[in-house]
Amino acid sequence: MPKPPEIKARRTLNETGVFHIEEIDLEFSNGEQRTYQRVVGSDEGAVLVVPLLDENTLLLIREYAAGVNQYELAFPKGHIEKGEDVLSAANREMQEETGYAARQLELLSSVSVAPGYIFHTTHIVLASDLYPQRLAGDEPEEIEVVPWKLSAFRQLLEQPDFTEARSQLALFLARDKLQSKTIE
Repeated sequence: MPKPPEIKARRTLNETGVFHIEEIDLEFSNGEQRTYQRVVGSDEGAVLVVPLLDENTLLLIREYAAGVNQYELAFPKGHIEKGEDVLSAANREMQEETGYAARQLELLSSVSVAPGYIFHTTHIVLASDLYPQRLAGDEPEEIEVVPWKLSAFRQLLEQPDFTEARSQLALFLARDKLQSKTIE
């Protein structure tokens, strides 16, 4: 595997509070130099949780997504707070957004959305053995919780408001994990 280029300089172009946009001057191992721009999220990253209410029922949420200016059906998600580990963040976000906590949490994968220009990692967590437990969140309005049968997997993928790539990937990862447990 080649050695990453050396970062010669960094400049912040814009600060949004959640992300910042930076420009980096790079020197590659062959001496070539280039300037790249990237969006930088937090070092801690984010979590996306697949809550499993029972062996065949997932919990999704429907909330406003500013990027596409519509309400989207997705799995609960949010930023990891400083000093918080991935599984604790997943359990907290799930309690804030669905009103459930989990006794079992398992990291399925850690992914980036567009590594060519976004520095941000999302940790996908499967949550099971749920029990009612609500924490206050920071959402501007109440979030709709939508139970969905895992057996209706294909119908979920066909929903016009289930478009987020991370949630679609999480659905596949959770289904694969749950199917492999039944085979074992």
